Amino acid sequence: MKAERPKDIGKACRLLHLSRSSLQYKSVKDDSSLIVVLQQLAARHPQEGFWKCYGRMRNQGDLVNHKRLHRVYKQIGMPLRRKVKKRLAARVKEPLGVPAGFTQTWSIDFMSDALSNGTKFRSFNVIDDYNREILFIESDYSLKSSRVIWVLKHLINRYGKPQKIRMDNGPEFVARLAQSWSQINEIEFKYIQPGKPMQNAYIEYFAFI
Repeated sequence: MKAERPKDIGKACRLLHLSRSSLQYKSVKDDSSLIVVLQQLAARHPQEGFWKCYGRMRNQGDLVNHKRLHRVYKQIGMPLRRKVKKRLAARVKEPLGVPAGFTQTWSIDFMSDALSNGTKFRSFNVIDDYNREILFIESDYSLKSSRVIWVLKHLINRYGKPQKIRMDNGPEFVARLAQSWSQINEIEFKYIQPGKPMQNAYIEYFAFI
């Protein structure tokens, strides 16, 4: 095969609007040290992203340019997948009616307050929608979904099982434990629409009393 002559290369560069120097340019940068440091940081802190790595390197005295570091970071395939925000299932607006009798529909919600020393605490409130009777108030510094289920079990043993329980979209109520418990006990959890507290007006009114 006949080798290309220099004037042929120059003509091709002119047609492509490309300089001959850039065509023959070869990078002399050595990123091996950066790769080693990034891999070590990833092994020690697997949940941290690029800017955390960059900050740790700066704190250790490695004053590397963030653009160069990000190029190497992507080159070795380190970017973490972005966490996709879980979308709630569609919440349907329903009229806030009065049940025909006691222990048919309950409303539940949390309230937060603080002691005189600034310590925060929460209360879990349960009322009956028929006569607005306060069935239970559970207070503590932390109330998890397992504690919520314990309270509901206690009330069912005392008053009987309701058909529905109305609530907002708080994490304690959306927890898998609460959802599986409602299915096992055949109790319908009625979630109000996000940002619409008046759809749970009975328990919201209790908070202002």
